[in-house]
Amino acid sequence: MFTVYVYVLETLADWELGYITAELCSRRFFRKDAPEVSLKTVAVSKDPIKTMGGLTVVPDCTIDDVVVSEKNVLLLPGANSWDKPKHRAIIEKAGELLSVGGMVCAICGATVALANAGLLDQRPHTSNGAGYLEMVSSAYKGQKSFIDAPSVADHNLITASSTGALLWAKQIIEQLDVFQRNTLEAWYAYFSTGEVRHFFTLMQTPAENSPPKK
Repeated sequence: MFTVYVYVLETLADWELGYITAELCSRRFFRKDAPEVSLKTVAVSKDPIKTMGGLTVVPDCTIDDVVVSEKNVLLLPGANSWDKPKHRAIIEKAGELLSVGGMVCAICGATVALANAGLLDQRPHTSNGAGYLEMVSSAYKGQKSFIDAPSVADHNLITASSTGALLWAKQIIEQLDVFQRNTLEAWYAYFSTGEVRHFFTLMQTPAENSPPKK
């Protein structure tokens, strides 16, 4: 079993988390022997936060409750409030997770917070286009490691642009190894192309992954 911590903060970009949280929570396409996943929202405090889409989220736990382990995962969504000093604590936790082999997945504005902390300087990564991190982060020194792609996976660090949520989710699922390979490919193909043949492949997945009847 592993825990996926989803950091929530004011103005959180709802759509960037939708693909990955829905699949990890529902387990609808998980392979039958996939490990258990505990999905928890985490914030500076347990006070409710308001997302960019106007939804209210009540955090499950605070930053102090995050267990630093190679088995655990931290999802960092985009938001317009990453520049607030109070969010530095979760970025420190992200650094600790990376150092022990835990997974950190950041998208859009969250990549700026990682850049400010120097966590992207020596590792392949992406963000909202070439030149963006230099423009918004005076501390950023990772130009040579930048890859101009919607999402970039470097072992336990996965970063994405604001338009890379689907590929970001695919790479996270792939790293977690909770889907069969053919299921993951059909899932990504369907949501990226809309072709109905991939939909019907996915519809076979629950039956294929169900435990045999006794």
